[in-house]
Order: sequence, then structure tokens, then C-alpha cells
Amino acid sequence: MPAADHDLQSRSDEIGRMARRRSLRVAAAESLTSGAIASAIGRGEEASEWFAGGVVAYAESVKRDVLGVTATSVLTAQCARELATGVANLLDAEVAVAVTGVGGPEPEEGLPPGTVYAAVCVGDEVTEATWRFEGDPSAVVDRTVLAALGLVHRALAT
Repeated sequence: MPAADHDLQSRSDEIGRMARRRSLRVAAAESLTSGAIASAIGRGEEASEWFAGGVVAYAESVKRDVLGVTATSVLTAQCARELATGVANLLDAEVAVAVTGVGGPEPEEGLPPGTVYAAVCVGDEVTEATWRFEGDPSAVVDRTVLAALGLVHRALAT
């Protein structure tokens, strides 16, 4: 198993253990990663007990109409926060992670490729992160998935 896959698996398993221990359901809302975070989370031990599911909100209309995003731009920290809270409400989850950003290879809205906005909510508390990853779009997605799982892990560890 490649190191990145091992890291994802161990992180997903640990998220699952923490969520089960606290009786929490986890959800994901994804734009940039097109379901890769949900796929990684779903690999976690006994995921059917704690993983509510995910929404791939690639189209702006899905972000707005399904998850309630009101941010002027969907490439902002505000959008990531609203994606996280929107999917938590939609899927009745106590924990939700969301990502949006510019995978590349070209800039969007003046943001360089690899710009990622993420948020995780645990109950009413929302934590956000902004990252800048180098590499082609595939590498940006891979790094985003691992970073997003780290964000969930840290939020559950507190």
C-alpha cells in the first residue's frame, strides 16, 4: 500500500474511532475534491455506524440550492463554512468537513491554482483553514483530501 493510502486509511480509522466513542455522525461537502474526501472517510473502520455521507457540490447551483451557500463567491472561506454547516444540517451530522478552491491548472477569480478553502464544524463551532498546494490538479486534490482529514481529526481531538 502506498504511503499516502496508508496515511488516509489510518487517519480515516482514527476519525471513526473518535466519532464512535463520542456517538457523532460525520458528513462531507466537496467541490474541489469531487467526492474523494467522502471516499476516504468511508474507508474508515465501521463507517456505516458513524459516516452519514457526502454531497459533491461541484456546480454552483448545488452549493446554493442544496447546501444553502450565500457567499458572493464560491471560492472563499465563507463558502467553505456554509458548505460545512449546510451538509451537517442536510445529513443530520454533528461533524462536517467541506472544501472548495482552485484545482488548476489555471487561476480562477484571481486565485492561483492550488488555493483551497476548508472548514469543519463540530456542533455550532466552525474552524476554517486556507491552504496553497503545489502541483497538478490531481496532486492538489490528493493533498487536499489528506489535509481535510487532518482538519477533522484535530477538531475531534479537542
